[in-house]
Amino acid sequence: MTSNLNGKVAFVTGGSRGIGAAIVRRLARDGATVAFTYKGSAANASALAAEIETAGGRALALQADAGDAAAVGRAIDAAATQFGKIDILVNNAGVLLMGGVDTYSLEDFDRTLQVNVRAVFVAIKAVLPHMGNGGRIVNISSVNAERMPFAGGAAYAMSKSALRGLVQGLARDLGPKGITVNNVQPGPVDTDMNPETGDFAAMLHGLMALPRHAHPDEVAGMVAYVVSPEAGFVTGANLTIDGGFNA
Repeated sequence: MTSNLNGKVAFVTGGSRGIGAAIVRRLARDGATVAFTYKGSAANASALAAEIETAGGRALALQADAGDAAAVGRAIDAAATQFGKIDILVNNAGVLLMGGVDTYSLEDFDRTLQVNVRAVFVAIKAVLPHMGNGGRIVNISSVNAERMPFAGGAAYAMSKSALRGLVQGLARDLGPKGITVNNVQPGPVDTDMNPETGDFAAMLHGLMALPRHAHPDEVAGMVAYVVSPEAGFVTGANLTIDGGFNA
């Protein structure tokens, strides 16, 4: 483990698998105590927390659906009560519900906004009473906030574009408190949601300068920088890590 986050407490939503789990592991490796939420994968969450504890870190898995504002608030309060504070918030939880506008249900539209936008705002409001000067807030957005080069992703792209305005405004709101707010915008990442061996991989690679999916650890590395002491002057930014998808 390194120590540039030694003494820091991080809270990661949707941290039991994929990009979220990679972020949890990286922040723990960099010295942070990490609390993270999971929706339904209790076995994965318990295994991840145990893995970090075995390696000498501290971790806490908390069940909470990101779309349930009360549950997210309780989880954040529980982590802050146990660890005394929260220095870092990573809003990683998200949903990807695709479909053309003619068939896209209002239920899917509402769920997309509920998890990808509203839940981010909810978590930020809930964490602020526990976060002091030097705090870091990072949202995992998407390159689709800037480019949606195929059909069926309008609602998803809209939800990620909303985060751009949110972080720019919140950077102004929270700057006087010494808290930075940023988006990390990954391109295709090899996860269960979007596997490198999936049906859309070849099409996605054809749009990229580097024709491959990212590994979740590469996204976690970007997050690790944004929450580090070295990034104290980075705020209101949309940081793309996409293999040239948007080039």
